[in-house]
Amino acid sequence: MDFIESIKMATKTLVANKLRSSLTMFGIIIGNAAVIATIGVGEGAQNFISGQIESLGTNVLFIAPGSQETRGVPGGIPQTLVLADAKAIATQVPDVEGVSAELNGSELVRYGNKNFSALIFGTTPDFLFVRNFEVAKGRFLTELDIQRSNQVVALGADLAEALFGDANPIGEKVRIKNVSLEVIGVMKPKGSSFGTNYDETALVPITTMANQIAGRRSPYGLPVSFIFVAVDREDKMAIAQFQIENLLRLRHKITDEDDFYVRSQKDLMSTLGAITGALTVLLAAVASISLVVGGIGIMNIMLVSVTERTQEIGLRKAIGASQQDILIQFIIEAVILSVAGGAIGTGIGVGTILAIAQFTPFEAGVSGVAIALATGVSGGIGLFFGVVPAKRAAQLDPIVALRSE
Repeated sequence: MDFIESIKMATKTLVANKLRSSLTMFGIIIGNAAVIATIGVGEGAQNFISGQIESLGTNVLFIAPGSQETRGVPGGIPQTLVLADAKAIATQVPDVEGVSAELNGSELVRYGNKNFSALIFGTTPDFLFVRNFEVAKGRFLTELDIQRSNQVVALGADLAEALFGDANPIGEKVRIKNVSLEVIGVMKPKGSSFGTNYDETALVPITTMANQIAGRRSPYGLPVSFIFVAVDREDKMAIAQFQIENLLRLRHKITDEDDFYVRSQKDLMSTLGAITGALTVLLAAVASISLVVGGIGIMNIMLVSVTERTQEIGLRKAIGASQQDILIQFIIEAVILSVAGGAIGTGIGVGTILAIAQFTPFEAGVSGVAIALATGVSGGIGLFFGVVPAKRAAQLDPIVALRSE
């Protein structure tokens, strides 16, 4: 029998039983949609994380106090980094373009009868350059503000709007923990990164933060929460990291375990990318189980179809159809069900990804590889699970088949 004719006959048979065919495809549809959506969301999560890390600055090294093990121990983060460490890095490491030290906390910011809970960043003038921030109005912190512990503050865009509305806040006074601070600037909108909305922050001189707001001191100097270091070129990141680690070990007189750790953007991307990649693979593997279930459904319904069409098979064999003709027809029916279900599932999966990209911060992308893989697997499942019913139909004895009722 001609192959095209076999496809036509298989299609007519499936269309004649629309409800049965639709229900049979349902498992394949769900499986394909779930696999494609899962992979797309996983890629979107990786893109989102990459964007979050890149928003922290370009060619930036992150230095945090305490080892990664001690930071998880109850009792707070060890105060092992001080402002003098940041100044030493800025002056003694050749490939460094800028160093921003930060001492962070959360306090109420008050203006008149308005209160707003905000993150308070005690920082240094290099914060603008290192962290890619810009001033929209007024000015930013200066070295003189740091030296004199001036009571000044630059407000994030949302914080300024919440406290002052459309009025110009420059020159006005706000209170943070009973300290009166003059507003000297308003930052351009920055957005959120890793759960921190930088538009709802207040930026004050790090010395003012330590001495008047947080009240933090250490025997070694003014403590900092983080040090951010901008390196002039990406290919010098590893060298700069090595030099910074050696410098801090010398300054802290370390002979055993480091009391700080240094990470690059590439390290963060690699770690978080590995986590999201593993979760994507896990979820895709779970979702693909429904493809197998859909394949079993195809085999089940095809076995039922063989039983119902015994006389048809016997008649076709009696007028000259070979075992191969019968085998091909039933395999084609199974593959059509799988491929059609795969195509519909692909459409649903792509639609889900686009909806997620529209209503969430994930920049979910439609993966061509995922679509090709899911559709190919669908066709393969139809072929695999359609072989058993097809062989059973092909091996029927025509005399027995014609006598059956």
